[in-house]
Amino acid sequence: MKKTDIAMIILIASVSVLISFFVAKSIFGDVYTGTAKVKAIDKIDSSIVEPDTDVFNKNAINPAVQVQINGTE
Repeated sequence: MKKTDIAMIILIASVSVLISFFVAKSIFGDVYTGTAKVKAIDKIDSSIVEPDTDVFNKNAINPAVQVQINGTE
């Protein structure tokens, strides 16, 4: 390759990069520099609260117990 060919390739690549930069900036817009407010959560403490007796009682169904369903014989 000649020096002029290499210079032309570099020139075309540079122009392509500049064009693609401005096209992408126009499509996606600028970087957002604003601030956002978020809610803070309450501090978790180590106290244990007794569970609700309506849900957790001795007659409740235990979903962890394995149940075997047999078909008709």
